[in-house]
Parts: sequence; C-alpha cells; structure tokens
Amino acid sequence: MEEFVAEQRVDTVSSPRGLRIRPGKPYPRGSMWDGIGVNFALHSAHAEKVELLLFDHKDATEPSFVFELPERTGPIWHGYLVNLRPGQLYGYRVYGPYDPAHGHRFNPNKVLLDPYAKAIGRPLRWDDSLFGYDVSDEEQKDLSFSTTDSAPYAPLAAVVEETFSWGNDRSPAIPWEETIIYETHVKGITQRHPEVPEPLRGTYLGLASEPIIDHLQNLGITTVQLLPVHAKLQDRHLLKKGLRNYWGYNTMAYFAPEPEYSTNGPITAVRDFKMMVRALHDAGLEVIIDVVYNHTCEGHQMGPTLSLRGIDNRTYYKLNPDDKRFYMDYTGTGNTLDPGDPYVLQLIMDSLRYWVNEMHVDGFRFDLASALARELYDINMLAPFFKIVQQDPVLSQVKLIAEPWDVGPGGYQVGGFPWQWAEWNGRYRDAVRRFWRGDGGLQGEIATRVSGSSDLYERSGRRPFASVNFITAHDGFSLQDLVSYERKHNEANGENNRDGHNDNLSTNCGVEGPSDDPDVVACRERRKRSLIATLLLSQGVPMLLGGDELSHTRGGNNNPYCQDNEVTWYDWDLDAREEKFLTFVQRLTAFRKAHPSFHRRHFLTAGDEVEGPGDALWWHPDGREMSDADWNDGGLRCFGFLLRGHIADTNTRGEPVRDDTFLVLMNQGDAPVTVTLPSETHDDDPVCEAWTVIDELTEMVRNKTRCVAGGTLTLHPHSVTALRAER
Repeated sequence: MEEFVAEQRVDTVSSPRGLRIRPGKPYPRGSMWDGIGVNFALHSAHAEKVELLLFDHKDATEPSFVFELPERTGPIWHGYLVNLRPGQLYGYRVYGPYDPAHGHRFNPNKVLLDPYAKAIGRPLRWDDSLFGYDVSDEEQKDLSFSTTDSAPYAPLAAVVEETFSWGNDRSPAIPWEETIIYETHVKGITQRHPEVPEPLRGTYLGLASEPIIDHLQNLGITTVQLLPVHAKLQDRHLLKKGLRNYWGYNTMAYFAPEPEYSTNGPITAVRDFKMMVRALHDAGLEVIIDVVYNHTCEGHQMGPTLSLRGIDNRTYYKLNPDDKRFYMDYTGTGNTLDPGDPYVLQLIMDSLRYWVNEMHVDGFRFDLASALARELYDINMLAPFFKIVQQDPVLSQVKLIAEPWDVGPGGYQVGGFPWQWAEWNGRYRDAVRRFWRGDGGLQGEIATRVSGSSDLYERSGRRPFASVNFITAHDGFSLQDLVSYERKHNEANGENNRDGHNDNLSTNCGVEGPSDDPDVVACRERRKRSLIATLLLSQGVPMLLGGDELSHTRGGNNNPYCQDNEVTWYDWDLDAREEKFLTFVQRLTAFRKAHPSFHRRHFLTAGDEVEGPGDALWWHPDGREMSDADWNDGGLRCFGFLLRGHIADTNTRGEPVRDDTFLVLMNQGDAPVTVTLPSETHDDDPVCEAWTVIDELTEMVRNKTRCVAGGTLTLHPHSVTALRAER
C-alpha cells in the first residue's frame, strides 16, 4: 500500500517519457539500473529535501525533468524511476541550511555530482556559478550566498550499464616477493609512442595496445601501478595559466574512471578501462591504481560546491572544532575527508570494493595514507578504516600500499602501518640517494635498507616485501635528472620555482643540466646504473618510475604535476646511449627474477656461534668481514655483502629454495677501489674456486670478469657489481 500511495502521489508530475517515480531502496548508493528502471540513493544526514535532475544531453542548460526523491530512510534519500535507461545524465539539488559557521553549506542553486557516480556524463565547465557563495562579495566572502544556478556548467553523472564480457579474466596474483612495480601514467606512457595508433594515444586502450604491453613484458616488471584514474577536476587557476592537472591527485568522483582517457566520449571510459585491465591481465601483468581518499577537489572554504560540500559538508569533511567554517587540512589541498564518519567510511569501502569486483584491479596505492588514520588530530593505526580493511573478505586479499605520511603533525609513519600493508619506504629512497651522491658514514644505514629494512618491519611480524623500495617516483626528479641537476628547475609551473622539494639528494657530475662532455656523461651513466642495480639487488619490492628506463628527463622539474606535455610524456626516440641503458634495466630485472637470493620471503639472518653462518656476511675491500670499527669509519667508500644461496629461503610450502652464492660490491667514491675477494662462501659446500662477474654488471669493473677465489677485482668509481661463486 505504501508503494502504491507514493507512486500515486508522484504520478501527478510524471513525465511525457512515461517516467514514474517510486520510493525505491536506500541501497545500493548511487544509481543502479536493473533492466526496468533506475534506483537512486543519496546520503545526506542534514538535508531537508533532495531533488533528482535529469538532463537530456550534455549541452543542456537546465534539466528536462525534476523529481523530488520521495523517501528518506535514516540519512539516505532514495527513489526509483521506472523506464529510465543507461546513458541518462543526472545531478542533484540538495536543500538545507546555509550556515558556514556551523559547517553547513547547502545551496539548492547548485547542481551536485553523485558521490557514487560510475561515469561522468558531462565534464565541468568553469563558471562563477559553481561556487556556493557570491564570488563578487569581497566583504562576506564564503559567508555570502550565491543565488546563481550552476546547471549549465556543473559536472553530471551518467547511469551506466555494467555488463562486460570478462571472459576468463583472472588476476595474475603475483606473490609479493616476486613483485616488481612500474609506476606510470595512462597518458604519459602512450602519448608519444610512435607505434601506438594515434586515436589510442593518451588512452586506456593505448596502454592496452601491443607496443606498450610488449615494452612492459620486455622490461620484466610484474605490476603496473597507475597514477590516479578516478575522475578528476582541472584546477581553474592552472587552466588560466595554460597548464593542466596532469597527475590527477584532485579527485571529483571515486567510482568513475577519468573520462579524458577514453576513446569515444566520457561514458565509454568504464568499458575502456575494463578492456585495458583485461589486456594487461592476459599479458600476465597486475594492475594497481593510485587512490586519493584523503581529500577531494572541492578544496578549502573558498573552493567550489560540486558534490560533497553541497550534499552534506558537515558529514563528509573534517572541520575545525573551534570554527566549523574552516577545514582541517592534513593534505595540503584545503580539506580532509573524515573516514571516522561511518557513511564516509562506507563511501571509501564501497569504492574500493567496486574497483576490485567490477573493474578487476589487483590492489591500491593510497596517497597520503596517514590521513586515513587521523582521529581529529592524532594518528591511530587502529582507526576504523584499517580495522574494516583487515576483515574485509575482498580488500584483505588484494595488494595494499601506503604512502605512509601526510602533511600534518606526526604524519611521517614509515614502518607504522598494520601488517597487511606494504609501504613506500622513504627512508630507503633517501639512504640510497645519499649513498650514491657520495655522502659518507652511511654503511649501517645502507646495509639496513638493502637488506629489507628489518628495523622498520620485522618487529611487527612483517616481511621484507612490506618495504616498497624506490629511488624515484612521480613526485621528484626522474632518474636522469637525479644525476643531472643539483637544483630544481620548476619555473614552467608558474610559481617562481617556489614549489617542489628543495632537498633532492641529487648530483650533477659537475655540470647543471644537459651536457655533451664525455666524462660527465660517463659519470651520469655509471650513477644511473648503480642506482638501478642497488634497487633491483635489494630485498623488498622494487618500484621503477615509468620513463626512467628510457632515460627520460623532465628538464629538472621535480614537481611536474601540471605539465601535461613533453615534460612528462615519455620520449621513445632513443639514442644509442639510451638504448643501452634500457637493455641494462631489462637484463637486470630478468636477473633478479631468476635468483631468489634477491627477493627472499624472510629477513636475512646474520648467524652466530650457535646457529653457524647466517644468510649474509658484510665484506670489507681489504678481504675480511666488516668490523665494528668499519661500520663507523666515515672515510670508507667501498664495501659489500655476500649472500649465501645454498638455501636462499623457503617457499610457501616450506620447501628449501636454492640459489648460487653472490657477492655484491659497492664503490660510492670518486676513485677506483681494488677489492680482495672471499676465498670461501661458508655454505655447506664452502670452497670457492673462482668468482665471476654477473654479465649485466661487467661494465662496472676493470680488466677482468673472472677472478680466482681470494684474488682481487677493481671497481670503477660510483659503481656497483655482483659476482657469482663458482664451486
């Protein structure tokens, strides 16, 4: 009877298209087509009324139909439209108090995007009407109230048809210890590739094209980690300067893939993304996406009213407890989402599960993940978000990677995340950069980092693969720039070079920027090889920055978030030097994958008189094990480690994993160093007849590649090499 009464009440405003609205259901959130009609559900705890607006086409300046959602169940407003079909564009008007001092910013003059929108049917067009306040009121500012309708300019959602033929698609499910991550950008990797068909450049399908997949497979990586693919906002201030938000850390919708990367209009983005994932899976590659649940694109109190701010500002955002007009900003973007609210937490969890269940991604890298652990001010790793992820039957089974910091007090949490999580290890990055820059006194620090950072992860029962090791990432210098610039050069960003990090732990080999000097070029190539070799010979999970294998330069720009151009698009036109470096990286990833000594499931053991020789021994160039004095010798520039491989590890079945024994030597100094090699390996088969330099690293040594046990080998300056024991 209730449904009949509700339907009769609304039938008085039924549309000429035969649309009828019924009460519908409060779940699932967003819009859901069932073959007959569409259910709409929106959370707003403080709203007084919610209207659903239907737009006939993307150029419409006003809605064709307006329906008041007829039911409210708890804080969920909902309705069901009979005869509505996929492709329909829609938005909301939400009525309630406009009282910024108490955290409320309702304004029914603003058309709002569904937080659960699965596709962006119409992108935003910037206009002053998108702001909830009167932008011309310099005195009242955001306390004023805008009466201008934003309908012609607001972003609109689209109802989607989620059916997709996945076939036999399955996640490659690469074990953590075998994972090699490649961080890249959908557009950056495809835009300039000469073999990618022009219509596919810069798109999901471009990333799924044969030339790109061939490159990724030849490179030897296992896992593609994409910079944000959630639908984003193009910042108004950047567009005015002729720039664009390239990275995408400015999320507008947590369910919708970025429409810019689709091939045939915004609504096809969902299909294109799924086709990309299916193609990468077919090639044996995992897909991880970078997600930004710490803030949204609406910014601080002077930002636009596009979605959450107008739907229920006080619920969705962390507000200053002393003055709710302002936001708590732990992200440097103006606002912070409040995952302590159960409905905000549900939004995040529903989004994550959607990307696993419906879009088939294999994991997530969480931007500024410490913000998800904040309870108003303090960080609590037992916060609800982490508890729910831990018990979730879907999310607990995928790869979870934290960027373990935010910009608030106490936000640097490297080593502090729950045991299911891997982390970007910023301490690894800094130690390796400093070491190969030539800083002294780092023996202990570098030994700890290349061994898997047990000081950060072992005490909580985590494994070496909790450490995602990286030297370069999207944020900061590329590898080529790390050895070519001592200072950032961000003038093109339009902020007078004030943006970006100042302390880059870089070197330029004597010349700032490009150089044709053979000695400078040789110095830079050795340092690049040493940095990459260190990364791929370290315990933990290595992450390569896309483009580094191509020696891509950004011209010294260490914050190219707004450079959607040749600064960030990979240059595939390689000269002989660049081709040689690409081959070096390919061969080194293959070497790592072939030898479990370098990707163990357990931390290295040092051994003692009771247990006997451990997994590793640290080697002094004089031909002996490192002493306590050696570890504190600020002038020591060369040392190494021996990995005993007779039983390198055990697999998940408890069976021994056998490998060769290796000696890794590092000379960070400016002069050649002669090293006396071990005469025995202390394995069950201890006698070593000779040491052979690993083919991939032969250029890092002088004269000979095979040495008798107890003999010597001379290392070039700024070089790392590895040798295999011959028995």
